[in-house]
Amino acid sequence: MMADQELQVIVQQGKEPNPTVQDERNSVSSSQTEESHSNNYKRWFRVTIYTFFVISGQSVATILGRLYYDNGGNSKWLATVVQLVGFPVLLPYYLLSLKTHATTNRDGKRTSPRNRVLVYVVLGLLVGADCYLYSIGLLYLPVSTYSLICASQLAFNAFFSFFLNSQKLTPIILNSLFLLTISSILLAFNNEESNATKVTKGEYVKGFICTVGASAGYGLVLSLQQLAFLKVLRRQNFSEVMDMIIYVSLVASCVSVVGLFASSEWKTLSSEMEYYKPGKVSYVMNLVWTAITWQVFSIGGTGLIFELSSLFSNAISVLGLPVVPILAVIIFHDKMNGLKVISMILAIWGFTSYVYQQYLDDKNLKKSHGIPTTESPDPPEAEVSVKRHTIKVHCLKLEFIAA
Repeated sequence: MMADQELQVIVQQGKEPNPTVQDERNSVSSSQTEESHSNNYKRWFRVTIYTFFVISGQSVATILGRLYYDNGGNSKWLATVVQLVGFPVLLPYYLLSLKTHATTNRDGKRTSPRNRVLVYVVLGLLVGADCYLYSIGLLYLPVSTYSLICASQLAFNAFFSFFLNSQKLTPIILNSLFLLTISSILLAFNNEESNATKVTKGEYVKGFICTVGASAGYGLVLSLQQLAFLKVLRRQNFSEVMDMIIYVSLVASCVSVVGLFASSEWKTLSSEMEYYKPGKVSYVMNLVWTAITWQVFSIGGTGLIFELSSLFSNAISVLGLPVVPILAVIIFHDKMNGLKVISMILAIWGFTSYVYQQYLDDKNLKKSHGIPTTESPDPPEAEVSVKRHTIKVHCLKLEFIAA
């Protein structure tokens, strides 16, 4: 009888899982979950910071650029230069932060110096030309109209991303792009003059075309940046993002400085400063802060490309769309007519559609890449074999004792 009871106890112990192994499994599962949540929170914290940089940098820089023209500034190339030459202020931050950011290589291959230089030169030339077109548009258009037209850059970016970055164009994104495109087209029929600087109809059309061209160029640059990160540079880390900003800005700055001297606009800068309405100090401070705020925008935009995609980076810049027109009405007394209101509503609607698609994509990504449970209803085959062997040994032992 005692032998039967002992056998029953041993068999029952054999059926129970090893508590040590089970605890280890639960510990691993818990640590993986906590690490995943921690990384996710850190990532979206960075995305939030980059988003703030994009919206605030773009809004303040655009307002300062308009103030430069309204108070007596007239150099399109100087307005282009200040969009680019502020990159040296990033160097101390770059050097201090370099040690705190880990490097993650996509593969073991290093990009050749020739390919790296080629990427920076091509992007720098495009950025320099793009900033010049933006300067012309800001000169001839009211700042509220200018900022609303810039929303079309999201549609251009989606177009280029479809071919260069294999971006999927879902019905919701297509609806978003359609609304943003219509929003910009409506402004082509807006026969409005700036209150501060009267412009002819021809100059208005020139400003409109240059702003649309600049938006297309900006969309192309963002898609090419993402393509360069994935295909040429092959590294996704803090150092690569900062190198992209600094070297592209260096090339673009050289291009704009050459344009400033080649156009002979540099000869008028001294008189421009002399007759600047708020004074010489305000003239210098306007240029300095314009340069700094454009670099803040550049950090945010490139960081969003690094964290998510060029299309998302562009969409965030469109998120700042309502900010500039509202500030323009307050500061410059721009007229907010019915056509502009409809354009703004369509642009916000288009942006909201795009954000909703991003939400759906993120939700589906979490489902497809969720952490699998480590607990299994059936023990592994190796553990079953060991337990059966243990029971068999004890049974033989009991039979020997009973005999």
